[in-house]
Amino acid sequence: MKAEIIAVGTELLLGQIVNSNAQFLSTELAALGIDVYFQTVVGDNSSRLQQAIEIARGRADLILFTGGIGPTEDDLTKDALAAALGRGLHIDTLAMDHVQRFFDTRKIVMTENNRKQALIIEGTTPLPNETGLAVGIALAHEDKYYIVLPGPPREMKPMFTDKAKPWLQQHALTDEMPIYSKMLKFAGIGESLLEDKLIDLIRNQTDPTIAPYAKEGEVTVRISTKAPSEHDALKKLDVLEKQIKDILPEYMYANIDVPLEQLIVDWMADAGLTLSAAESCTGGLLMESITNIPGSASMFAGGIVCYSNDIKKKLLNVPSDFLEGTNAPGAVSREVAEVLAEQVRMIADSDFGLSVTGVAGPGYSERKPVGLVFIGIAERNRETEVYELNLQGTRENIRLRSVKALLYRLWRRLEERQVETPLEGSDL
Repeated sequence: MKAEIIAVGTELLLGQIVNSNAQFLSTELAALGIDVYFQTVVGDNSSRLQQAIEIARGRADLILFTGGIGPTEDDLTKDALAAALGRGLHIDTLAMDHVQRFFDTRKIVMTENNRKQALIIEGTTPLPNETGLAVGIALAHEDKYYIVLPGPPREMKPMFTDKAKPWLQQHALTDEMPIYSKMLKFAGIGESLLEDKLIDLIRNQTDPTIAPYAKEGEVTVRISTKAPSEHDALKKLDVLEKQIKDILPEYMYANIDVPLEQLIVDWMADAGLTLSAAESCTGGLLMESITNIPGSASMFAGGIVCYSNDIKKKLLNVPSDFLEGTNAPGAVSREVAEVLAEQVRMIADSDFGLSVTGVAGPGYSERKPVGLVFIGIAERNRETEVYELNLQGTRENIRLRSVKALLYRLWRRLEERQVETPLEGSDL
């Protein structure tokens, strides 16, 4: 079954409200085995809303509306849908009693326009609103299904879950199988290169399906299938997951939807390992990403934001010869990244010390280009490693990508350590 979600409200088009309802409904419909092919946003205009309805009727089996069912003149959803279907509107007695009780209980005079919230289209099933006033509706018409829900999420979500979903399951979904998905997480690789490496699988996909999409510094691949049960779905998904991991073993860090820093914190905490950090151009962003994770207190020893050369020298013992002088490598250099990582590790007496120094922009620094970054990893009793990055994007892009690149390199180091000395019960 194909579905379209029509969100009604000029405030959505103006960007005054984020359309979180569509995200919620898409997730819920996928779990029911319903494919959402289109999401439409239309303002509070009757003719444009009717145009959107006509377009949706031509390409979807199920059309869901959110918003535009309140008491004011610009609440037009039910009127537009009734006109499109050639049906009349009337007051639902139970819905009207609900509206009236609301005002009577609060001893407020009900204005006439509030009666509009009890309107339903002829031949429809009312969907009671237990957290608000406007009644929703569900109906089948000429092999199409329609669900009308309120706009406020606190009203829309329980109405869909408690009223609309059971109606759909009874009237429209007798043959549908639910969709099951797994989220495969990757770091250290961009979306375009990942897709290139998986291109044969992507081009030949039938069931399960493969859908890559990128976040800043990470890539997620969603693999999905329809199946009568979770057990049957996992049989198919696990086979595809293994194929993907075999192609990209050095980049896939998880098969659940977790950020890389979550995996690192959990692994290090379980292993009894500690971490410290020295940050220059990222200004504490790395430490923030780590300490945002519950449980990080047991593995994160501390860190230093060493933005200025004076702090690099005074607190982290970077030699002046590295920072100043005609032949000095400068603060943005492989040499300084190495010293920062080693010194912060020794100062904190931690198992690992991380460092980052670079040019985040917008202007050059030390006559070095924007996006040049060096990241370092020092580990107790092992040789320090430093990596050069040449990043693109805005200042915030560069800072965040630097952090993600450093976390990826730490994860790879932990993976190597796991091979050498396996942690009981670890999935790494």
